[in-house]
Amino acid sequence: MADPQSNAVAPARPANPIPSDAPSAGVIHFRHRHTDRFTVVGNHLAQHPRLSAVALGLAVYIQSVPDGVSVTAKALTLRFREGEITIRRALNELEEAGYLERRRIPLGGGRFATRTLAYDKPGCAATPSAAPVPQQPAVPQTEPEAEPTPTAPTGPAADLLARLRTVDARLILSVRDVQRLNPAVEEWLARHATPEQITRTLTANLPPAPIPIHHPPRFLEHRLTTLLPPPLPVSAPVPQRPRPAPFITCDGCERAFRSHVPEARCGDCGAAPAQTVA
Repeated sequence: MADPQSNAVAPARPANPIPSDAPSAGVIHFRHRHTDRFTVVGNHLAQHPRLSAVALGLAVYIQSVPDGVSVTAKALTLRFREGEITIRRALNELEEAGYLERRRIPLGGGRFATRTLAYDKPGCAATPSAAPVPQQPAVPQTEPEAEPTPTAPTGPAADLLARLRTVDARLILSVRDVQRLNPAVEEWLARHATPEQITRTLTANLPPAPIPIHHPPRFLEHRLTTLLPPPLPVSAPVPQRPRPAPFITCDGCERAFRSHVPEARCGDCGAAPAQTVA
């Protein structure tokens, strides 16, 4: 049966005839021989049976960029419309399939840097481009060492950040994001801002759903920095009123008068006091 017709005006394109030997169903390719600005992608990747479409697209993009281009999850989130969680899942797929390797390189002084190694084909080794590639026996692929799982911080600030996704599902944060934002929330708490006030400030006037928040950690960090309240003023101490002198009863005239000195004498008769009344 013929394809249904549409009243929409199709964009102008060359009317290539369908070859007589074309299959009766499925896609029909019109090939073009590229002479510049092209990337060779193996069918082991393009037709991988387990990788998702996002992972395949990222793999092709990573193979097409030159050395030195950042392909971290944050950099790819700025390049593509997919969110950071989707990008991270796709990168994990490529790492499990052997197309990516994230290796920690010591920098000295107890510091480390994570370098990303991309493989056109899992298990391939770097060879000089001008030298012929000799046939090498297949090397068994080893599983890359998994990065240590970061420890989730605890405390009121960490709990507040972790619960933001219950207010808006787009504000979900990773453990590393909570670690990075935790000191900023602690500064708010140190300035006597309540958790309810902080949550209300961070979630106020969000873009309406389903508009995505492409980078929740950066969005929250901006609000925590620019909307930080000033410290509360220190209250001046309230001066204490001096206690009044106790009453003293005169032994001669039995009159009472106030004095801080127990041996004080009566101002009327000059006799010594008999007792002190509180």
